[in-house]
Amino acid sequence: MFDIVGKRYWFFLLSALIIIPGIISLAVFGLKPSIDFKSGTSMTLHFSTSVNESQLRSTLADIGYKEAIVQRTGEGDFIVRLSEISTEQNQQLLSGLNTTLDTTTEQKDLSVISPAVASQTARNAVIAVFVAALGILAYITFAFRKMPKPLRWGTCAVAALVHDVLVVTGIFSILGWAAGIEIDAMFITGMLTVVGFSVHDTIVVFDRIRENLSRGGRGNLENVVNSSILQTVTRSLNTSLTVLFVLLALFVLGGATIHNFTLVLIIGIITGTYSSIFSASQLLIVWENREWGRFVSWIPFLRKKKA
Repeated sequence: MFDIVGKRYWFFLLSALIIIPGIISLAVFGLKPSIDFKSGTSMTLHFSTSVNESQLRSTLADIGYKEAIVQRTGEGDFIVRLSEISTEQNQQLLSGLNTTLDTTTEQKDLSVISPAVASQTARNAVIAVFVAALGILAYITFAFRKMPKPLRWGTCAVAALVHDVLVVTGIFSILGWAAGIEIDAMFITGMLTVVGFSVHDTIVVFDRIRENLSRGGRGNLENVVNSSILQTVTRSLNTSLTVLFVLLALFVLGGATIHNFTLVLIIGIITGTYSSIFSASQLLIVWENREWGRFVSWIPFLRKKKA
């Protein structure tokens, strides 16, 4: 039987090697916010002739609004969000669109997002993730209330969730610094989806551990956890791969508007699958065996230095 649990420190080390550069990037560069989290202008435009999304985005870039976010509505109009502009700049923008696209542009509405509103949006997003984590902790603790020390199960699931959030935000911080990729409201939607998936996959493994323990599983907790992971790993991988195939198709064939959203989900699904198999349930063992200090002394280069 393949011993996944026995190699848990290697998996923790791999997670640390992925997360630490992201944390450093977050501390130094932060995330690159789009106008959803900054002050800006939002407008709904209707064109008298047929205009597609990429054509409008290209035209806006040509007239000086490269950062503009364009989204088509169900009625065929376009919602355009860009940095805050004056009344005069707004008229110049409409005139530029009319001339370049050879059409007549009707501006159905125009709103300005103040810095205070943008700041509140960012704060609400952080609160949403925090509240979700608390709800998950309470629910899993309740669901596993018949197991010894049920709070540990909820805490380990939330630790895996935090692992996934740090991986995704860290990678987006690096991408923001290296490639100018911004985070927008869809990023938050994607993060909350990742949070849900991460916990869902972790509970599958936890449920199997609970079943095996209830049946008087063979050997100690390490053996039960290891056999439970091996019993569920195929299901976890199959579920994740089918989702990833859909997301990759959306990333390649979908519009630019959903690129960041699908990228968040792709990274989140991969790290969520990894943490559910290699992190969450093995933290239970670390907690049970009180191994918190052993990991640091185990790290190869630290051990060599100490010797």
